[in-house]
Amino acid sequence: MRTQRTGDGGGNSPRLAVLDGIRILAALAVLFYHYTVLASAWGEPTTAVFPVARRFAVYGWLGVEIFFLVSGFVICMSAWGRTLGDFAVSRAARLLPAYWAAVAFTSVVLLAWPEVRPITNYTDMVVNLSMLQGGLGVPHVDDAYWTLFVELKFYALFALPVLRGVTYRGCLLFCGLWTAAGVVAPTVDDGVLSFFAMPSASPYFVAGIAFHLMRRFGPNAVLWLVVGVQFLLAQHYVHDRMASSLGRAAADQTPVWPAHVVILLGFAVMAALALGVLDRIRWRWLPHAGAVSYPLYLIHMMVGLTVIHHFRDRVAPVPLVLATTAGMLVLAWLLHRLVERPLGRRLGIALRRGIRDVRVATPPRPALGALPAQPSGPDAERIPARR
Repeated sequence: MRTQRTGDGGGNSPRLAVLDGIRILAALAVLFYHYTVLASAWGEPTTAVFPVARRFAVYGWLGVEIFFLVSGFVICMSAWGRTLGDFAVSRAARLLPAYWAAVAFTSVVLLAWPEVRPITNYTDMVVNLSMLQGGLGVPHVDDAYWTLFVELKFYALFALPVLRGVTYRGCLLFCGLWTAAGVVAPTVDDGVLSFFAMPSASPYFVAGIAFHLMRRFGPNAVLWLVVGVQFLLAQHYVHDRMASSLGRAAADQTPVWPAHVVILLGFAVMAALALGVLDRIRWRWLPHAGAVSYPLYLIHMMVGLTVIHHFRDRVAPVPLVLATTAGMLVLAWLLHRLVERPLGRRLGIALRRGIRDVRVATPPRPALGALPAQPSGPDAERIPARR
């Protein structure tokens, strides 16, 4: 059996710097797509604004798919050996502090400069702080937040194997059942099944889990089959995802084969990571780049589009996009250092203390078939022992 060699969430092994590199590239791809493809900030179709860059940027939405692929790997890795309470605490401490700050910051910007999108319902901002607005039909303060609700549903599903204790067999069973649900969901009229099956996203999460199992235990035919099936399923939804991102008319006029190639490259890089081919890549700047990828994703869209819209008549497009990107990177770094790290640590300590209190106050379950404890004291003489 092959022991775990990864360092992002378990053991004393070195951190997988390649994961950080993948994260920041995916975040920048999404940013590139939003800033150079969406017309909302420029007031006109961007085909005239970025005639060359747009040809590449139209595929930047695929950064989300790569995020899901990485998330499957990382969540399986970080949940190994943890209880359900520990898993929930780690996710909350990791996601919530930066998210709360991003929602507040974005809301202030949109209230002060409602040029791209005004905030008309103040309760929407409050609900957004829960990260559950996607399930309630409440508009996102920032459209990029839709992916966070997808992630939350993945965490809720993966809590099932965590509840039983994450094992090799349990993960494979989870992957098989989720794959089956994703295949069946589009053909049945069941809202709950479709809600959790997430057919267009689940292939990436499942493949990420399989890649982690390869990393931990070594590759075999079963895991390669799981990855192969997920890769094939992912291809089915590429055009629909392109249509939802670009619009049906624009998607029909955009070559789809580069999107398939990007997905293939994403799977190939994760396979190389799982097999240890990329272990020698340990550039010191990668962990720092990976650390700002989540805050960057949280704040870049509506704030960046508002900045571009505000200065589009005074600054040339290319310098404006570059300056806005640089500003978002600086803000993301500040958010990471001043909010995410310190508040995440404090929130984690507080939540772990709360989980500990729950465990102390909860009596252990008697073993199956065990006799109840016999009373002691004066009442013991009045209650005959069970024979």
